[in-house]
Amino acid sequence: MLHQDWMRLALEQAQIAFAQDEVPIGAVVVYNNKAIAFAYNEKEQRQDPTAHAEILAIQKATQKLGTWRLAEATLYVTLEPCPMCAGAMIQSRLKRLVFGASDPKGGAAGSVINVLDVNKWNHRVEVIAGILEKDCIQIIKDFFVRLR
Repeated sequence: MLHQDWMRLALEQAQIAFAQDEVPIGAVVVYNNKAIAFAYNEKEQRQDPTAHAEILAIQKATQKLGTWRLAEATLYVTLEPCPMCAGAMIQSRLKRLVFGASDPKGGAAGSVINVLDVNKWNHRVEVIAGILEKDCIQIIKDFFVRLR
Protein backbone atom coordinates (compact mmCIF):
# COMPACT_ATOMS: atom_id res chain seq x y z
CA MET A 1 0.00 0.00 0.00
CA LEU A 2 1.00 3.62 -0.52
CA HIS A 3 1.21 6.43 2.01
CA GLN A 4 -2.12 7.72 0.68
CA ASP A 5 -3.82 4.40 1.37
CA TRP A 6 -2.67 4.33 4.99
CA MET A 7 -3.63 7.99 5.42
CA ARG A 8 -7.15 7.16 4.21
CA LEU A 9 -7.39 4.72 7.12
CA ALA A 10 -6.28 7.48 9.48
CA LEU A 11 -8.96 9.74 7.97
CA GLU A 12 -11.55 7.05 8.69
CA GLN A 13 -10.49 7.23 12.34
CA ALA A 14 -10.79 11.03 12.21
CA GLN A 15 -14.35 10.61 10.93
CA ILE A 16 -15.17 8.50 13.99
CA ALA A 17 -13.82 11.27 16.22
CA PHE A 18 -15.86 13.85 14.29
CA ALA A 19 -19.04 11.82 14.81
CA GLN A 20 -18.32 11.74 18.56
CA ASP A 21 -17.72 15.51 18.80
CA GLU A 22 -14.00 15.03 19.28
CA VAL A 23 -11.47 17.07 17.33
CA PRO A 24 -11.19 14.87 14.22
CA ILE A 25 -7.69 13.52 14.28
CA GLY A 26 -7.02 9.91 13.39
CA ALA A 27 -3.95 7.72 13.56
CA VAL A 28 -2.81 4.32 12.29
CA VAL A 29 0.38 2.43 13.15
CA VAL A 30 1.77 0.27 10.36
CA TYR A 31 4.26 -2.53 11.01
CA ASN A 32 5.50 -5.01 8.40
CA ASN A 33 3.07 -3.51 5.89
CA LYS A 34 0.07 -4.22 8.16
CA ALA A 35 -2.06 -1.80 10.14
CA ILE A 36 -1.67 -2.98 13.75
CA ALA A 37 -3.26 -0.10 15.68
CA PHE A 38 -6.02 2.42 15.02
CA ALA A 39 -6.99 5.40 17.17
CA TYR A 40 -8.68 8.78 17.19
CA ASN A 41 -8.80 11.67 19.61
CA GLU A 42 -10.68 10.82 22.80
CA LYS A 43 -9.88 13.84 25.00
CA GLU A 44 -13.50 14.82 25.57
CA GLN A 45 -14.81 11.28 26.00
CA ARG A 46 -12.11 10.34 28.51
CA GLN A 47 -11.65 13.82 29.99
CA ASP A 48 -7.95 13.14 29.58
CA PRO A 49 -5.64 15.74 28.04
CA THR A 50 -3.23 13.01 26.93
CA ALA A 51 -5.84 11.01 24.96
CA HIS A 52 -4.53 12.18 21.60
CA ALA A 53 -4.88 9.87 18.60
CA GLU A 54 -1.11 9.43 18.36
CA ILE A 55 -0.66 8.49 22.03
CA LEU A 56 -3.53 6.00 21.90
CA ALA A 57 -2.24 4.46 18.66
CA ILE A 58 1.27 4.11 20.10
CA GLN A 59 -0.13 2.46 23.23
CA LYS A 60 -2.20 0.00 21.19
CA ALA A 61 0.76 -0.82 18.92
CA THR A 62 3.11 -1.50 21.82
CA GLN A 63 0.51 -3.74 23.44
CA LYS A 64 0.03 -5.62 20.17
CA LEU A 65 3.77 -6.11 19.64
CA GLY A 66 4.57 -6.79 23.29
CA THR A 67 7.35 -4.20 23.34
CA TRP A 68 7.61 -0.46 23.84
CA ARG A 69 10.04 -0.19 20.92
CA LEU A 70 8.40 0.66 17.60
CA ALA A 71 11.70 0.83 15.69
CA GLU A 72 10.23 -0.64 12.50
CA ALA A 73 6.81 1.03 12.67
CA THR A 74 5.32 4.01 10.86
CA LEU A 75 2.67 6.23 12.42
CA TYR A 76 0.18 7.87 10.05
CA VAL A 77 -1.72 10.78 11.55
CA THR A 78 -4.02 13.33 9.95
CA LEU A 79 -2.59 16.36 11.79
CA GLU A 80 0.98 17.28 12.65
CA PRO A 81 1.66 16.10 16.20
CA CYS A 82 1.96 18.33 19.26
CA PRO A 83 5.11 18.36 21.44
CA MET A 84 3.70 15.67 23.77
CA CYS A 85 2.99 13.29 20.90
CA ALA A 86 6.32 14.02 19.22
CA GLY A 87 8.03 13.17 22.51
CA ALA A 88 6.13 9.89 22.69
CA MET A 89 7.35 9.07 19.19
CA ILE A 90 10.95 9.59 20.26
CA GLN A 91 10.43 7.57 23.45
CA SER A 92 8.85 4.67 21.52
CA ARG A 93 11.71 4.74 19.01
CA LEU A 94 9.22 5.13 16.16
CA LYS A 95 10.87 4.75 12.76
CA ARG A 96 8.70 7.12 10.75
CA LEU A 97 5.94 9.69 11.10
CA VAL A 98 3.69 10.47 8.14
CA PHE A 99 1.20 13.28 8.64
CA GLY A 100 -1.38 15.02 6.50
CA ALA A 101 -1.98 18.62 7.58
CA SER A 102 0.46 20.97 9.25
CA ASP A 103 -0.62 22.59 12.51
CA PRO A 104 0.51 26.23 12.56
CA LYS A 105 -0.76 26.68 16.14
CA GLY A 106 0.72 23.63 17.84
CA GLY A 107 2.72 21.49 15.43
CA ALA A 108 5.95 20.02 16.75
CA ALA A 109 7.22 18.46 13.52
CA GLY A 110 8.20 21.69 11.79
CA SER A 111 5.37 24.22 12.04
CA VAL A 112 5.87 25.82 15.46
CA ILE A 113 8.84 23.80 16.63
CA ASN A 114 10.59 20.69 15.37
CA VAL A 115 10.95 18.35 18.33
CA LEU A 116 11.74 15.44 16.00
CA ASP A 117 14.74 17.17 14.44
CA VAL A 118 16.83 17.88 17.53
CA ASN A 119 20.29 16.34 17.08
CA LYS A 120 20.81 15.77 20.80
CA TRP A 121 17.99 13.24 21.24
CA ASN A 122 18.95 9.59 21.46
CA HIS A 123 16.58 8.76 18.59
CA ARG A 124 15.54 10.43 15.33
CA VAL A 125 12.16 9.94 13.65
CA GLU A 126 11.91 10.24 9.89
CA VAL A 127 9.12 12.67 8.92
CA ILE A 128 7.02 12.80 5.76
CA ALA A 129 4.47 15.61 5.59
CA GLY A 130 1.57 16.62 3.38
CA ILE A 131 0.00 13.25 2.53
CA LEU A 132 -3.66 13.85 1.58
CA GLU A 133 -3.18 17.30 3.07
CA LYS A 134 -6.34 18.85 1.59
CA ASP A 135 -8.55 16.07 2.96
CA CYS A 136 -6.90 16.29 6.37
CA ILE A 137 -7.36 20.07 6.50
CA GLN A 138 -10.97 19.86 5.32
CA ILE A 139 -12.18 17.55 8.07
CA ILE A 140 -10.74 19.88 10.73
CA LYS A 141 -12.31 22.92 9.05
CA ASP A 142 -15.69 21.17 8.79
CA PHE A 143 -15.54 20.24 12.47
CA PHE A 144 -14.86 23.78 13.67
CA VAL A 145 -17.47 25.27 11.34
CA ARG A 146 -20.01 22.87 12.81
CA LEU A 147 -18.85 23.61 16.36
CA ARG A 148 -19.28 27.35 15.92
